[in-house]
Amino acid sequence: MPVLEPRQLLWPTAAAGLDAQARLRHLAAGALRTSRPLAIWREPGAAHPRLLVARSLEATYTGLPPALDGQAPAGFAFFPFRDSDHNPALFLPADVQFDVARPDAVVVSPAARDLVPALTAWLALPPLPELAWHHGGQPAPPAATEAEYTQLVRTGVAAIKAKEVVKVVSSRAARLPLPPGFDPLVAFAELSARYERAFVSLVSVPGVGTWLGASPEVLAEVTADGQFHTMALAATQPLVPGRLPQDAIWRQKEIEEQALVARYIVSCFKQLRLREYQETGPRTVVAGQLLHLRTDFEVDLKNVPFPSSLGTDMLRLLHPTSAVGGMPKAAALAFLQRYEGYDRAYYSGFLGPVNVGAPGVSRLFVNLRCLQVRTTEAILYAGTGLTVDSDPTREWQETEYKMQTVAAVLAI
Repeated sequence: MPVLEPRQLLWPTAAAGLDAQARLRHLAAGALRTSRPLAIWREPGAAHPRLLVARSLEATYTGLPPALDGQAPAGFAFFPFRDSDHNPALFLPADVQFDVARPDAVVVSPAARDLVPALTAWLALPPLPELAWHHGGQPAPPAATEAEYTQLVRTGVAAIKAKEVVKVVSSRAARLPLPPGFDPLVAFAELSARYERAFVSLVSVPGVGTWLGASPEVLAEVTADGQFHTMALAATQPLVPGRLPQDAIWRQKEIEEQALVARYIVSCFKQLRLREYQETGPRTVVAGQLLHLRTDFEVDLKNVPFPSSLGTDMLRLLHPTSAVGGMPKAAALAFLQRYEGYDRAYYSGFLGPVNVGAPGVSRLFVNLRCLQVRTTEAILYAGTGLTVDSDPTREWQETEYKMQTVAAVLAI
């Protein structure tokens, strides 16, 4: 049976006056108007965003995404912190793709060729003035007060002292009103301009809702030259104007917090009997107006006996990472289930493209520095890694710093 190639639809003459960004907006409006899932993202350092539309919600996959290799279908992974009926794990097939760097055509996958007539007609229509983004049906999570969150920190430190856990990552949600006329696509463009080195995303799925974020943390990446990459990113302090990142001074608590995450990644390698890997760091890195400690890990897939399954095997072991849950994993997750007091939903899950653009290239990021767009408000999320030396007031302030990353776009 012959292999069907993706079909390229050229923009009609009626759309000649639309620039690349307007075309992206026009396609997003079509997906939203017809209740289709979509993802828009801009990779770290990239100049232009991409858009992906899935044919229908029924066409999405559940469970872990297809293997991170060149044989897996192209799509976009959007996974929660914990998989549940309320927060399903989703993989959106790349049925329709648009790359702002190549704005003259829309690519339709062979599986979605039945969309071609409707899509052709949509491209010729005038753009809609407003976009109706998808909203989730779950109740908004409670917003923790400073007193409630600092008590959670004290409870976490007590659990560490009692050796119930080695580390736990507490988090909280905050609720802010949406400004009049808030436009998620405008906010996406603002985040892209502010945070060049972040993975900036806008995901909207019927029944699930709309999420906007700018994540600094790679969970699992497979590059075109056959390298697997992950990172240990932890510890936080504000970026001081006029001071170089390499001059930052880290407290023992922060050094220990980051080291625990790095050791957890090494333990995952050991579980897979993987000994050949490159470890670089820790070093201080900038993420928006914050500094973190980061250690990078790379594996040359050409030198391992199981290259096709390494990415997926590591994903199973890593998620949720010790940087967002704690360790030991089971004990830390049980602590959060008992004490955290709200549903994280897709915050601290992971997201990103799989085999989009080129076979064998996948980039999954931890869903940090994010917010959920609701009808009249935004839900912001942030967390902090606790050790025995954690100070409750400092941990509250750290969540405030982290929320400012995306809260800034609510003023636009």
